[in-house]
Amino acid sequence: MSKPKMLGFISEEVSAWLVAFVALVVGGLLTALLALAASKLSQQQLAQRFELLANERYSRIEERMEDQVQRLDSLRRFFVYAQEITRDEFDGYVGPLLHRSQAYSWAPRVSAEQRAGFERQGRRLFGQDFSIREVGEGGVLQPSPARPLYYPVLFSQTLSQLPPPLGFDLLSQPLRRDTVQRASTPGSMAASAPLDLIGVAPAYTRGMLMVAPVFAAGASGGEPKGYVMAVLSMRQLMADGLPSAAEDNLVVRILDLSLPSGPESLFESGNQAAESSLQVRKVLHLADRTYQLDMSPSQEFLQDNRSSAMGVAFVGGLLSLLLSALLFSLFSQRQRALTLVEQRTAELRISEQSLRDTHNQLRSVLDAATQVAIIATDLHGVISTFNAGAERMLGYSAAEAVGKLTLESLLLPEEVQQRARSISLRFGREISGSQALLGDDLSAADQEPGEWTLRRKDGSLLPANMLVTAVLDEYGLWVGHLAICIDITERKRVHEALEARDRLLEKLTAQVPGGIYQFRLDPDGRSCFSYSSEGLRDIYEVEPELLRQDATTVFERIHPDDLVRVRSSIRDSAAQLTPWREEYRVNLPKAGVRWVRGEATPERLANGGTLWHGYLTDISDLKRVEEELRALSVTDSLTGIHNRRYFQERLKAELERAQRGGQDLAVIMLDIDHFKQINDHFGHAVGDLVLQSLCQRISNRLRRTDVFCRLGGEEFMVLCPGSNASQAHSLALELWQGVRSVPVEGVGRVTASFGVAGWRPGEGADALLLRADSGVYAAKQGGRDRVEAEQL
Repeated sequence: MSKPKMLGFISEEVSAWLVAFVALVVGGLLTALLALAASKLSQQQLAQRFELLANERYSRIEERMEDQVQRLDSLRRFFVYAQEITRDEFDGYVGPLLHRSQAYSWAPRVSAEQRAGFERQGRRLFGQDFSIREVGEGGVLQPSPARPLYYPVLFSQTLSQLPPPLGFDLLSQPLRRDTVQRASTPGSMAASAPLDLIGVAPAYTRGMLMVAPVFAAGASGGEPKGYVMAVLSMRQLMADGLPSAAEDNLVVRILDLSLPSGPESLFESGNQAAESSLQVRKVLHLADRTYQLDMSPSQEFLQDNRSSAMGVAFVGGLLSLLLSALLFSLFSQRQRALTLVEQRTAELRISEQSLRDTHNQLRSVLDAATQVAIIATDLHGVISTFNAGAERMLGYSAAEAVGKLTLESLLLPEEVQQRARSISLRFGREISGSQALLGDDLSAADQEPGEWTLRRKDGSLLPANMLVTAVLDEYGLWVGHLAICIDITERKRVHEALEARDRLLEKLTAQVPGGIYQFRLDPDGRSCFSYSSEGLRDIYEVEPELLRQDATTVFERIHPDDLVRVRSSIRDSAAQLTPWREEYRVNLPKAGVRWVRGEATPERLANGGTLWHGYLTDISDLKRVEEELRALSVTDSLTGIHNRRYFQERLKAELERAQRGGQDLAVIMLDIDHFKQINDHFGHAVGDLVLQSLCQRISNRLRRTDVFCRLGGEEFMVLCPGSNASQAHSLALELWQGVRSVPVEGVGRVTASFGVAGWRPGEGADALLLRADSGVYAAKQGGRDRVEAEQL
């Protein structure tokens, strides 16, 4: 009997090879598609990792630059409010600031007339070789030629082992001179173009110089009395605490965009960039300069993030080859089986072969599914099929489960009963436990798997997703159940870890002083806090849930005098994508007026809106301390009246007001007679008592608008806004009489000499005080204890 042919013309010997070849081709195509999909997914993940890494590096660099600005500003304030600073005081203050900075220096203003005295002072401090110097040929410091003005380095503290360039004149080089000139107004700060630093190790020479002017306290113009400087090495600023060039995943370059000649490289990381289209470009600001930060992936980054496409292609190709071999083997076995039964009838041979093929395929699928439990039962729930995945998952062997256990016995009874009650309520009739396993399938055939708890052989419990469907025969009759179970232990562990992370985040934000938030401003003007920690409840006395819906209540809390400024700063930050920083007052229903400081970083949203990430903190106590310090700075500690500094500020303000409006202004100057004799005869404690008694008597006789100040020692001044010379003279006579008429206990009668002067249009403060002083001088020459008008 001849062997049958497939499709009527392909012999059995050829069919096995043909099927294997077709399977190999189809498997190859599927593998190629999977490899392509894996490659695309890998590229997306690579871009996401690179963007996250670049944003983190940008935030770190921006934070370091802002930290340098704050450190230099603190050194500037140290010089502004200090009367005189020694070298030891300078070193003690600057020492803690030397973090990612090469050096901090102080360069006072020295005119040509002051040069000789300044150099003598420097030699006493630093040795005989000290002088005002500049860089000559070969990079050697040499004495500077004569110039009208110098800014030489007097104090300097550096991390370098090389000696600091003491005496180096900042005006001697065009680049440093340009930087100094750009920082010539109070509160300004300037950064130089890229330069080679002096007095630092050769490896750290490339960097920049930041300068900030130091003016006398209260000054609003004129020449600064000096400059404080920060010497920044870009290698030290960028590399400290970051991976080495050989291990860095990013290639970093910083360009200076503020140069008229075009961008210039300020820093390059030195590692080799990979061939990739990935690149991130950011803008940085330091003092008055703008920089461009370019970041691209390095060779190390691509090596650490290699694509899995090749692995998918290899595994897919191997599986395709194995499948082809398996199919070839199966068809070869089929050919051998047909040879054994070729004497049987054609119908019996086809039936037996079909049954064998179906059985083998089903068994192969069941045995291959080692990660999924496949359990089939009859109508009574008794298990008839228990695959290898079920054995691994539940611990029973197929022999122990088939025909002996039911599907319901593998579940927790309370879960089955709860499910039965729930489905009974849904359908309005009693549902048994075995029917409850198929409950969702009663109404829909495409239900998602339900979550159940399986009970293993050893008694342990296993969470799993289980889908139970009805098994129908060829006539559509219900003959059993088929359950497919998937272990979800790992997924539940991940969910629990995420919930724990969320709880930790809530706990951390609750402990942070102030409030952490995300503020969103939509293009249509609507705003809300998409995230707000519990701290915002205390900041604004508003529930965080309300803020997540609408931020209107927050703006209603802001003090009316600060509201316009706060809204304007938010609009500017959104338009320019620059960090937002503000200090403002809020009116709270319970706490009253409080001061709040806020900082946030913006980012653009896909819909054109802006999202800020930031924090808010209550700084009311800090503001109160600042006001107290301000009051102490303008008050004489002995007498309790205003001091010379306050008098100078008020005199300047009143002169400007008088010049604008043509108003009257007068001053009364007085000097206690023979005060030195009182100190010498009675002691300084009694002298202090005399000063306090005199100030109390004069203060009681002054008007509310008059300003009474102690200039120093026994010299006092009364500023009389709105009074002319004649009115001030009458007031001086009244004060003179009040001083001499009441004796001081233990001393007797104390007298004073008074001088009066009225302001003349166009006159400055020095001329007005000089005329008042001339009156005091005339009173003393006339025998003291009297009031004299101006003598000029």
